Amino acid sequence: MHEYLIEGGFPIKGTITASGNKNAALPCIAATLLTEEPVILHNVPEIEDTGVMLKILQSFGATITKEKDHSWKVEAKNIAPICIPAELSKKIRASILFAGPLVGRCGKCEMLPPGGDVIGRRRLDTHFLALEQLGAQVKFEDRLVFSANKLSGTDIFLDECSVTATENALMAAVLAEGKTTITNAASEPHIQDLCNMLNAMGAKISGIGSNILYIDGVKKLHSCEFTIGPDYMEIGSFIGLAAVTKGSITINGIKGLDLRPLKTGFAKLGISWSVEGDSLSVGSVQEMKANADVGTKIPKIDDAPWPGFPPDLTSIMTVVATQVEGTVLIFEKMFESRMFFVDKLISMGAQITLCDPHRAVVSGPAVLHGDHLVSPDVRAGMAMVIAAMIAHGESRISNVYQIERGYEHLVEKLQSLGAHIKRVEVR
Repeated sequence: MHEYLIEGGFPIKGTITASGNKNAALPCIAATLLTEEPVILHNVPEIEDTGVMLKILQSFGATITKEKDHSWKVEAKNIAPICIPAELSKKIRASILFAGPLVGRCGKCEMLPPGGDVIGRRRLDTHFLALEQLGAQVKFEDRLVFSANKLSGTDIFLDECSVTATENALMAAVLAEGKTTITNAASEPHIQDLCNMLNAMGAKISGIGSNILYIDGVKKLHSCEFTIGPDYMEIGSFIGLAAVTKGSITINGIKGLDLRPLKTGFAKLGISWSVEGDSLSVGSVQEMKANADVGTKIPKIDDAPWPGFPPDLTSIMTVVATQVEGTVLIFEKMFESRMFFVDKLISMGAQITLCDPHRAVVSGPAVLHGDHLVSPDVRAGMAMVIAAMIAHGESRISNVYQIERGYEHLVEKLQSLGAHIKRVEVR
């Protein structure tokens, strides 16, 4: 086990390159099962979650070859149907993403309920309903069993705008016989990456970027070479970090269109940046003031499905709001346990009132003090890192495995920017 030791009070300064989007890499790794031919993925982030997904592929009999840093070649020519190893399934929620491609290609998938972050109720019903409408049977006793003799295109209405359910439905539908329409589909950049990768493999998907996707089923898919887009969650985290430490940062390899919802949210906190080409720069001078809504109303940062403000960044924005002059309402609509980490921020000196599981009122600026923190999930863990970076004194963060599931080489990146952080082994 490892912990982070962080001495706060040092502004970050320098240049980094954005990592590949974790939430795109995971379904794209699963999608390599849809063809017997080799698939090469570039810009795959080197994080715990992608490592687990690749191990699951190997457990099926797929051949995995590292071509170079961040590039992997997957050849799933001979795979055995198919039970996901329990010790891997429970590590990562994205293990559910193997259901769609395995049912589509092999007609069967078995697994324990997936693991992952504990941030509230994360229902799987939408996955089951979508796959059942395509012709699969789903049984849930001591384990999940998906099976199908044949998948047929159909009109699917998702009962919630679920990212992973959209991805599973897509991966099953591309090999189904006939046409499929997915309405109330998620449309995040990582969904768009998956669609574009599947089309590069020979799928016929249109409506990409909208909430209605159209799929013409094909008999088989072929090899492709695909590059994962940049991780706008990581980019947003470093924007927030630069602002609260009164530092400056340049992030290369960004995609400006992905950052529009973030720009709106950060503007409410008096934080801005400039973009030139594929580079983003955050200056050391920021307004850092809560900008009231019309009628001097307290500004609200609330998440929503894309293109709304990303729910994965509400934890980050909560910490940023503690350093902003004025009062802000953070409204996390989608996961009822995500805001519970604020008790640790309060113990550090933050002025936060948790109204209910979804809403927190944050007043600032507050002086934070170092503390011992325990990361409950990927994004709250990163929020704690940011809090520790601005706190007086030293902080210790435990359970950093959760953070490293989603942030590539975080300690090394922070050290390169001047942060006083060490990763230490504990017994």
